[in-house]
Amino acid sequence: MNIPTSSLPRIIVVGGGFAGISFIKKMRKEKVQIVLFDKHNYHTFQPLLYQVSTAGLEPDSIAYPLRKIFRKHKNFHFRLAEVTSINTKDSTIETTIGNLSYDYLVLATGTKTNYFGNKTIEKNSMPMKSVPQALNIRSLVLQNIEEADITEDKEKRLQLLNFVIAGAGPTGVELAGALAEFRKSILAVDYPSLTPQDMQVHLVEGANRVLSAMSEHSSKKAKLYLEKLGVTIHLNTLINGYDGEIVTTVNEDLSFKTKTFIWAAGVTGAPVKGLNAKALAERANRYNVNEFNQVESYKTIFALGDIALMQTGKFPKGHPQVAQPAIQQGEHLAKNIKRIIDNKSLIPFSYFDKGSMATIGRNKAVVDLKKFKFAGPFAWFVWMFIHLFFLVGFRNRVVTFFNWAYNYINYDRAARLIIRPFKRKS
Repeated sequence: MNIPTSSLPRIIVVGGGFAGISFIKKMRKEKVQIVLFDKHNYHTFQPLLYQVSTAGLEPDSIAYPLRKIFRKHKNFHFRLAEVTSINTKDSTIETTIGNLSYDYLVLATGTKTNYFGNKTIEKNSMPMKSVPQALNIRSLVLQNIEEADITEDKEKRLQLLNFVIAGAGPTGVELAGALAEFRKSILAVDYPSLTPQDMQVHLVEGANRVLSAMSEHSSKKAKLYLEKLGVTIHLNTLINGYDGEIVTTVNEDLSFKTKTFIWAAGVTGAPVKGLNAKALAERANRYNVNEFNQVESYKTIFALGDIALMQTGKFPKGHPQVAQPAIQQGEHLAKNIKRIIDNKSLIPFSYFDKGSMATIGRNKAVVDLKKFKFAGPFAWFVWMFIHLFFLVGFRNRVVTFFNWAYNYINYDRAARLIIRPFKRKS
């Protein structure tokens, strides 16, 4: 593994997402050795994955090399590997490239797609939790439109142009809006033999409203914006299967013939094996942590962000699995690790809720702040500014801004390229 021996305390961080990055940034100047493990060599700005999948941005606009973020930190080391197990007895981790000991272990492994045990959906649907998955969706969408353009079978054409999204959280809502705008601005121009009416976008949600985690105001506005874009919304509807051809629901009279079914209906934790049963909340698949982000039963193992379940009076089910809690927990844990090294008492974590937001296409977004809720063009500009601000790397901000400006002025999506054709696994 080639990690140099050091007299400094060694902190191993597993996961280069928002939580892991914010923690390491705050530890840069401390006298510690930090080793970061991730199965990708880049940080992904997940809130904009949907724009990659709908040809609005290229993947390198929302991904940034992990080594480059910390290249000025002489005691930082990155290893491209997957952590497979934790040996708490010897304070070591097992990885795909070898074992390594730790003084402190920070788990920031995030989440993975939750299929709720449905094997047909897991096998045939399209998830969107990573850059490769977003590129798969982009390729499949464009491939199906290309095939629809040449087929003479009307029924097959409609199936190829029928896009179904499960889950009306921010990901599902933003995907549906982006696909509807693709239909409006691209389809008629690039494919004159197809009509916008041929392409249908269905958003299916088990709850009684879209964006159920946001306010009623934002939910109603988002639904209105989606319907104006021509998205068909199905509430109180549960999907129970997809065989690659037909999406079936618990409502026997409702099904969808489609070649593109995107699953955005839930996530579950992505824990590492090795910790005792008390450490893991089985239902949430997240690590139980105390107010200092220490994993239950362990003093030197911490969990951050989506994988951490910190239950409080205000958040009995844990903090929202979004970027802000992860960032804030990472920064706070860095302060507490410094206090541990200095033999000082730990400070409890307190989450500052900065609000939530979602965009529903051109000039349309919803924003929930603590005291204010607003929607429309101003909310859209706020959404753009916040997302540009939190992108890692100056180049990524410039490229993303340029792409947004180009797309806005020209009603275009310049990244509609089938670079790597998608093929389903048999």
